[in-house]
Amino acid sequence: MASSGKKRTTMAKLNRETKLRERRMEKQARKDARKQAAAAPPSPEDVQAEPPPPDAG
Repeated sequence: MASSGKKRTTMAKLNRETKLRERRMEKQARKDARKQAAAAPPSPEDVQAEPPPPDAG
């Protein structure tokens, strides 16, 4: 005799699904940040001018 009610989702499954959703959101945020950094020109603070090497001769 099968039960006629809905099967309830266990807390463990709900927790797994929540973690998965959070991981996906974090991954998407990292991807967006990478895209934004690649699209934006580097600011002068990020690019440090190196002094020219001393002449050896």
